[in-house]
Amino acid sequence: MIISPWNYPFLLTIAPLIGAIAAGNCVLIKPSEFSSSTSATIEKMIAELFDPDYVTVFQGEAEAAKKLLEEKFDYIFFTGSTAVGRIIMTAAARYLTPVTLELGGKSPAIVHEDANLNYGIKRIAWGKFFNAGQTCIAPDYVLVNRKIKDKFIEKMVGTLHSFYGEDSMMSPDYARIINDRHFDRLVQLMKSGWILYGGKTMRKDLYISPTIIDQVSPNDPVMQEEIFGPLLPLIEYSDIDEAIAFVNQRSRPLALYCFSENKKIQDKVLRETSSGGGCINDTISHIGSQELPFGGIGESGMGSYHGKASFDTFTHQRGILVRSNLLDISLRYPPYRDRVSLLQLLFRIIR
Repeated sequence: MIISPWNYPFLLTIAPLIGAIAAGNCVLIKPSEFSSSTSATIEKMIAELFDPDYVTVFQGEAEAAKKLLEEKFDYIFFTGSTAVGRIIMTAAARYLTPVTLELGGKSPAIVHEDANLNYGIKRIAWGKFFNAGQTCIAPDYVLVNRKIKDKFIEKMVGTLHSFYGEDSMMSPDYARIINDRHFDRLVQLMKSGWILYGGKTMRKDLYISPTIIDQVSPNDPVMQEEIFGPLLPLIEYSDIDEAIAFVNQRSRPLALYCFSENKKIQDKVLRETSSGGGCINDTISHIGSQELPFGGIGESGMGSYHGKASFDTFTHQRGILVRSNLLDISLRYPPYRDRVSLLQLLFRIIR
């Protein structure tokens, strides 16, 4: 069974489906009820392309998914929140059903003092505010070296203007929040820290402008849960060990981004932190490679897919030995009597 989310509803349904059917599986798809138009389109396409005995779509609210989880499946592939991931895993444990959980978390971007800000700012802004921040591997917050913090802010504001204009609500390239519940949740998170830039909202249009939040405490609500929206908190640090310690005090993220021109700094960050994946001097782009397995670790998920990793995920590797009947070694059969040492030698040779 594939349970897909609302934020990239077509991609995150079809990508695992390709791996599942390539590996010879029949698939039941449960798309998100929040992205109902896309879910209806997926259901129509699947019905036209596949015999329902092979691939079928099951629509419904959260209660429908709960009922499905009472059934026995060979494998469950879920993309969504960590909270729902725990529910999925609990239900799967009843039948010892294996799972892949593609979850989320607070993915940090570390911006060191030697970072190339001309490129780095654009890449952070693109990764964060694409789809209004509703991306599981979007940079959740930025750890910026205090020596370059002012310059970072200046360039980030200029970049957002160049991306979305003076009023991002009028930009055809800027998205909206999925529904009222998530809009209200994000508005509450905006009460943390001090809004340095943005902060505009319009509930009837589900619009929240790109927002930079400064003077954030690690204990503020915006730093306690995955944001999944266009809010970018800034945390300043003095040296790279401080930044690494900050990351390691929290759950292991789905992605980690390091911006530095220094290879030693890059290697240190990768060696001393743990994450599902990530980039050096970029954001999000690692998800586009079919050569790289994509997945989380710890609370950001388990298992991986993309490319051959998708095929492997939906395949069980069976070890089979085929024995010839041309010869049989009678030494292995009892009674053994005084042949123990000879058998030991034989087994060493066989191994």
